[in-house]
Amino acid sequence: MAEQVKTTNTSSSHHLPLPDGVSGAESLTFYGKDGIYTGVSNGHVLKWGGRAAGWSTFAYNANFRKLPLCSDSSVSPEEKESKCGRPLGVQFYRKTGELYIADAYFGLMKVGPNGGEAEVLAKEADGVPFHFVNGLAVDQATGDVYFTDSSLNYTRRFNLGIMISNDTTGRLLKYDAHTKHVTVLKADLPYPNGVALSRDSKHLVVAHTWPCQAFRYWLKGPMAGQYDLFAELPGYPDNVRPDNQGGFWVALNRERLQRAPVKKHLVGVRLNADGKEVEELTAVWDVTLSEVATFNGKLWLGSVELDYIGVLAI
Repeated sequence: MAEQVKTTNTSSSHHLPLPDGVSGAESLTFYGKDGIYTGVSNGHVLKWGGRAAGWSTFAYNANFRKLPLCSDSSVSPEEKESKCGRPLGVQFYRKTGELYIADAYFGLMKVGPNGGEAEVLAKEADGVPFHFVNGLAVDQATGDVYFTDSSLNYTRRFNLGIMISNDTTGRLLKYDAHTKHVTVLKADLPYPNGVALSRDSKHLVVAHTWPCQAFRYWLKGPMAGQYDLFAELPGYPDNVRPDNQGGFWVALNRERLQRAPVKKHLVGVRLNADGKEVEELTAVWDVTLSEVATFNGKLWLGSVELDYIGVLAI
């Protein structure tokens, strides 16, 4: 008999508002006792320092020093993101306190534990420039960074073109922290997005947005280098994060397109270590999620579209 999938409604989540004029906490990462960090629509990475300190700018790219446009609030973030950046995946290497940033336009970046101007680590692999750097995961044992370049043809702003054209030019990549070299682990992928490392570090889980699937890339063992299907998903996935139980949370931007009326709005699923769905998250119809992360006994819900972060006790 199949186990019943647990349903968790996120409608009762607490809202942590982002600063005025800012939206899109696409990915979340945590450092220290209470530090919460996220990349947002204005090209900055923000830090939440608690209710007394509130939000502050933790990291930014060099163009905020060079281009007045990047500080011009009269220009929409969408119009200037190609020049002012859009940080998506973010994650700390806890041994050093360095924050790695997957910026959709600037490439793979890093900033030190005190924040400030982030440096660009890589802008291309095998002589082919990045076009849409997206998801990111840091191996806490080695410091190596795994990340995705979602398309060689479409930028983040025009990402719908990936699905409309059935683009399969995405890549899964590895940045070696010691050699500073980027290796293409897998090419010719359809919209690779979020990426996470398994608890035993034997494989990665990579979300593919438009096929609504998650795949495994094996790093170790007899299957090393192989890429196999991990899960069919009920919606279009964004980021993947460990669930601290050996499985993974996968955020969903929307359900799969289907003819029958949708009775509930899915925004995330939890998969066990074998790729089986064991829990689903639902929300009201105007909410979409790009990340589900666990921290301090709570679920933290990021969205590339909303002006707040959801926080749900678990």
